[in-house]
Amino acid sequence: MYPLLFRVVLTRLDPEFAHHAGMAVIRVLGVPPFSWATRALTKPPAEQRVRALGLDFPSPFGIAAGFDKNAVGVRGLAALGFGHVEVGTITAVPQEGNPKPRLFRLVPDRAVINRMGFNNAGADAAAKRLVKLRRRKPDTIIGVNIGKSRVVDVENATADYVTSATTLAPLADYLAVNVSSPNTPGLRGLQAVETLAPLLRAVKDAAGATPLLVKIAPDLPDEEIEAIAQLAVAEGLAGIIAHNTTIGRDGLSTAPAKVEAAGAGGLSGAPLRERSMEVLKVVRAAVPNDFCVISVGGVETAGDVRARLDAGATLVQGYTAFLYRGPFWGRQINRGLRSGR
Repeated sequence: MYPLLFRVVLTRLDPEFAHHAGMAVIRVLGVPPFSWATRALTKPPAEQRVRALGLDFPSPFGIAAGFDKNAVGVRGLAALGFGHVEVGTITAVPQEGNPKPRLFRLVPDRAVINRMGFNNAGADAAAKRLVKLRRRKPDTIIGVNIGKSRVVDVENATADYVTSATTLAPLADYLAVNVSSPNTPGLRGLQAVETLAPLLRAVKDAAGATPLLVKIAPDLPDEEIEAIAQLAVAEGLAGIIAHNTTIGRDGLSTAPAKVEAAGAGGLSGAPLRERSMEVLKVVRAAVPNDFCVISVGGVETAGDVRARLDAGATLVQGYTAFLYRGPFWGRQINRGLRSGR
């Protein structure tokens, strides 16, 4: 049913409009009695619980940052069976993001190009929502992904991240430092070890007892990925998220003219599967066995999730396949993991 709906209706809608419409439905599913009925259909079995970051995750599979930028859909996403929801990316200063259009489907590749630009209502607004969420005790783990405010110069990025961490860490189950989005000018330059080390040190101090992770790009050479992984361990971080979207466009089936028309931005979805597995293996080999590694990129099926777990991922995230597989994607993954499919 959903594939037909997607092909006939949703592909005719502007991708960003369709996302907001879908989020409105998800928010409704998070409110009783709708949440009770949805949860009965999607709740992960108890044997899928994972202990990581000092936390009990209902399932190893969760939603990556970018889907719920403002922490408005957490309860609905939890009702749909996701074991954790990473909200954001959130910046200290509210910002509208890049000019529209900024989100493009590549349907033949089951992929998306986005150049959203960290559009969000800011850390203070997110904090107010998270306070309300905590009172309701959602049955999911809430990660908070923070990034640099666009109005802040790269030279002042550390203070900007610290502001967000100070505001949001007390309300997060874990905090993720995003230095790898391709859609904020100068951001990826912060991944250089000599720049990243003092930034992570300062944010870790601000985060206090909240587990801190760093999210990296897939476009770095393997030796740089290894160096960042080793840095994360040396600085006492709790984990690493591998990885963000790619600026590459190799091997796509979509017509080149359409890809070119979409323009700059990060590519996500099925084409990242192979590189994502490569990055996971590089990171896993560089860190201790008990170090948390969250694998994200090109994940579509329970088989993909199982392959990441078998390759050493502690947890797995997805996002783009939600668009192509529909609202019960989390349920499909959880049931597939249980049956071994």
